[in-house]
Amino acid sequence: MTHETFQVWLDRYIAAWRSGSAEDIAALFSEDVVYTYRPFRPSVRGREAVVASWLENPDEPGSWSAEYRTLAVDGDVAVSIGETRYPNEDKTYSNIFVCRFNDENECSEFSEWWVEKPRAKD
Repeated sequence: MTHETFQVWLDRYIAAWRSGSAEDIAALFSEDVVYTYRPFRPSVRGREAVVASWLENPDEPGSWSAEYRTLAVDGDVAVSIGETRYPNEDKTYSNIFVCRFNDENECSEFSEWWVEKPRAKD
């Protein structure tokens, strides 16, 4: 994994989220992926389960925007930082992803940490 290949993967992640296509989502992950949405919560295990979880309660098209960028890469582990914005809800989240990849550049472990940014005082 390189900074560039991880950034391509991050861009594909956003595109898959936007498209809501099971095929696009599945292409990101290994068959045996372990996907953790939040620390201290149970992980979703397996590509099919991850696809199903993404499609269970999708965000409305156009209701959000996201930008993630590569922070660090060490061998098969990559870390990103970024933001997800929901303007209609006046919410912005800061995100950190920690990902491990297999030899086919499929994500085999995904962990996300996020926090809602405080709203500006009027």
